[in-house]
Amino acid sequence: MRKVFDRPRSLKEAAFRYCPGCGHSIVHRLVAESIDTLGIREKVIGIAPVGCAVFAYDYFHFDMIEAAHGRPPAVATGLKRTMPDRIVFTYQGDGDLAAIGTGEIVHAAARGENISVFFVNNATYGMTGGQMAPTTIMGQRTATTPRGREAAEHGFPLRMAEMLATIDGVAYIERVALTSPADIRIARQAIEKSLRCQLRGLGFSMVEILSPCPTDWGMTPAESLLWMQAEMLKVFPVGIYRDRGAKTGV
Repeated sequence: MRKVFDRPRSLKEAAFRYCPGCGHSIVHRLVAESIDTLGIREKVIGIAPVGCAVFAYDYFHFDMIEAAHGRPPAVATGLKRTMPDRIVFTYQGDGDLAAIGTGEIVHAAARGENISVFFVNNATYGMTGGQMAPTTIMGQRTATTPRGREAAEHGFPLRMAEMLATIDGVAYIERVALTSPADIRIARQAIEKSLRCQLRGLGFSMVEILSPCPTDWGMTPAESLLWMQAEMLKVFPVGIYRDRGAKTGV
């Protein structure tokens, strides 16, 4: 019998400790599969910060660096500039990339750093108890917005894909979602495309991945997917926001 599905070589033999229904384990597999497909595992360096993303180094079977909160783009810049033959990616959550690390990600994009960014957006601070994040949508209840996010008090959610797509140094930006098997396949293609952009030296690329957080949303895993489809996708539409590599066949 031919085996058609197996653990990617770029994932360690370790059980995930993420909450039931969390999207991080899915994203880990998609990143690992993309790296295996491209045959670049021995050249890859991943960077994870504080937050749920910090556990990434327990699962990826290649070099990983833990960075201070919000600083993965700075670490990635240093690595890529000193070792340009390496494939460098950051793995960041919304509390990291869109809050304390906003300046880091904006200026890495403005410089056109030839790195890949995998941005997991679950609209909450997952690790620290479900507080409001920069990506929390209007009306969403969190530990710090028990009546729901209100514009007058809390401002509006940041749309990072749209914002970064306006910057000239950006080669590729796409937003995807983990809402169905078909959508997960699209996410896999986007992650691989981001790595291909880096291999071709096209510059900065980012894949924003809408991901469920059933525990902090107070939902079952099934309910969280329905909420994403009904509410989250209206605020964060999926799609390609910038693709400077289209003419090169990336």
